Amino acid sequence: MDYSPINFRDKLANVQEQWSPRVIAKLNDYQFKVVKLEGDSIWHTHLETDEAFIILSGELDNEFRNGNVHVREGELFVVPKGGEHKPFASTECAVLLIEPRGTRNTGDAAGERTAELDVCVQLK
Repeated sequence: MDYSPINFRDKLANVQEQWSPRVIAKLNDYQFKVVKLEGDSIWHTHLETDEAFIILSGELDNEFRNGNVHVREGELFVVPKGGEHKPFASTECAVLLIEPRGTRNTGDAAGERTAELDVCVQLK
């Protein structure tokens, strides 16, 4: 059992690729993932779960078919289950995602932004 705190900056320093969430901790059936984002994702939904975005640095837009939610550093936004959305960041941002284990980053859609599931941060 490791009784050490998790430092977001240290974990993010080991994430090189954008749009590739990396698991940094687990809580029951939930995973905490860090990811770097820049540019457009794809339109998608998560039919079985909500998706929490905590912005660690930078800013992120979650675009919806009927509007947009702008989330700044230090803010949290939860995309409701079934909400079709498309994340977008004009410059690189760092995000902490909280979602059930096995949740694909592009939900019900697939494409160039779809990342491998359940990959942990590899330390240098």
